[in-house]
This record gives sequence, structure tokens and C-alpha cells, in this order.
Amino acid sequence: MAFRRSSTDSGGTQRFIIVGLGNPGKEYARTRHNIGQDTVELLASRTSSKLKSTRDRALISETHFGASPVVLAVPITFMNDSGESVGPMCRRFKITDMTKVIIVHDELDLEPGVVRIKQGGGLAGHNGLSSISHHLKTNDYIRVRIGIGKPRSKEQGADHVLNRISAVERKIFDVAVALAADAAELIVTSGLEVAMQRVNVR
Repeated sequence: MAFRRSSTDSGGTQRFIIVGLGNPGKEYARTRHNIGQDTVELLASRTSSKLKSTRDRALISETHFGASPVVLAVPITFMNDSGESVGPMCRRFKITDMTKVIIVHDELDLEPGVVRIKQGGGLAGHNGLSSISHHLKTNDYIRVRIGIGKPRSKEQGADHVLNRISAVERKIFDVAVALAADAAELIVTSGLEVAMQRVNVR
């Protein structure tokens, strides 16, 4: 499928971009830090679309949720450099409305499996978000946050987000990934306020 350079489809509908954050490589697959990537891969599976490599240092697929055109994207940069992919993608698709940019990511400040939606605000020390905000020059994009819980100590931080997940905890995160995918779809099809009202009360 050829990529269009406009932020709208032929009918003039604004497109959304949904980005799932993570690290590239098999050694990081299915870790807590890659839970955003897992979500976008699930969305691609739901829409029978294939994520393909592009010049924006990302795997991308164009699809629709209902009547709304959507770009699904997984950066192939490392997490801390996510903005180096997201910035060029937004420029290429001419997306300037930050309510059309949805970033799905892991969140230490939420209990494992909890899913929440927010727009703008602080970054809670998330290096992937910091990179995106730097390149977009704003924090006003939408986030779908998937709780992974905090490690017992700061020294365990890297191991907590990058180590493989136990089978028991994986079941919790698989449910959370499905909920996050539902949340992203709901933002596109029903709007941010409706999505927040339904998702954030769980």
C-alpha cells in the first residue's frame, strides 16, 4: 500500500497515528518495556494489516477503524530515541493536531495490568516520551498507559522493564494489551472524552 503524504484521506477525514513503544530485537520481545509495541501489533492483527519497514525508522501499516484512517507504527529505534522515529513520521503524514497522535507505552506509576488514557501532562521520567516530546516540541499528544508496576528499588529499574515476564504475570499483561488496544480504537471511533470515561473508571 502506498503512503499518502497528506494528513487526510480522500474523503477529507483526519488520520490518526497510533505508536507502540518498545525496543527492537528478539531479546526485548514480550518484556514490560515492549508492552506498547505488543498493543500495536495486536491492532495490526485485528485489522489484518501488515507492519512494514519504512524510511522513518519504524514498522508502519495504514488501515481504518470504522471510517477513520489510521497509521499503526512501531519505532525500530531504541526506546530512548523514540522521537527520532515519531517526529519524522508526523511530519511525513503532516499530522499537526496532537489529539491525532496516540502513544501506547508502559507506565511504572500504575499497578500491573491497569490501563489509563491521558492527554498531555508530565512524562513521569519515561525516556521514550521525553524523546517524543523533544522532537514534537509538545507534550500534548494522547497516551494510552499500561501499568507495569514499580520495582522494589531504583537499582532494579532496568531489570524490571527489560527482563522476561513470568507466565502468571504474562497473563495479566495479555489482558492489559487487549484493553489498551480497545482503548486506542475507542479514542479513534468515539473520541477522547468517551474513551477516558469508559477506560479510566476500570
